[in-house]
Amino acid sequence: MSPPRPAADFTVLIPARLASTRLPDKPLADLAGVPMVVRVAQRAMHSGAARCVVAADDPRIVEACSLHGVQALLTRTDHPSGSDRLAEACALLGLADDALVVNVQGDEPLIEPSLIDAVAAELWRRDDCVMSTAAHAIDNTPDFLNPNVVKVVLDRAGTALYFSRAPIAWWRDGMAPGQPLPALPSPAPLRHVGIYAYRA
Repeated sequence: MSPPRPAADFTVLIPARLASTRLPDKPLADLAGVPMVVRVAQRAMHSGAARCVVAADDPRIVEACSLHGVQALLTRTDHPSGSDRLAEACALLGLADDALVVNVQGDEPLIEPSLIDAVAAELWRRDDCVMSTAAHAIDNTPDFLNPNVVKVVLDRAGTALYFSRAPIAWWRDGMAPGQPLPALPSPAPLRHVGIYAYRA
């Protein structure tokens, strides 16, 4: 078994994009006088990360972060995903290929710093995996049935096998119209949490 990795051996990167279709200017949304992306970064700074950097697509985000003492860098505006934005950030920061990165979503102002540490530690512990993420038990049927709640199935070693917006496992014909909601399967199904650790 590998020795525990020092907590400061990873970087938190937070993708931030102003052009959100569902909530325009979301990173700059005011949360008690502070922009949302800054709130996220402040929480992430309580983790064991060596540094926390916002990867922004607009100078206004960089400026807002700077005003609150948060490191931010400007990336291209044409990235198709947050992961692509963070790949550019890794290059701009000169991170080594084996550097550990934790991708914290820019709309998680209440994220637990211990969760960030746990995801980084899990990837360090599991050299057979290229990335790590998190999940927790679903404790109610409406969440189990909700397509906005992503579910994950793990193998015995805790490796993700597949993700789905549909309930898993699910008996396709088991819920006829007008029937009561089914009971949750046992063991409890798992809800995927959108946080990722990977090597740059």
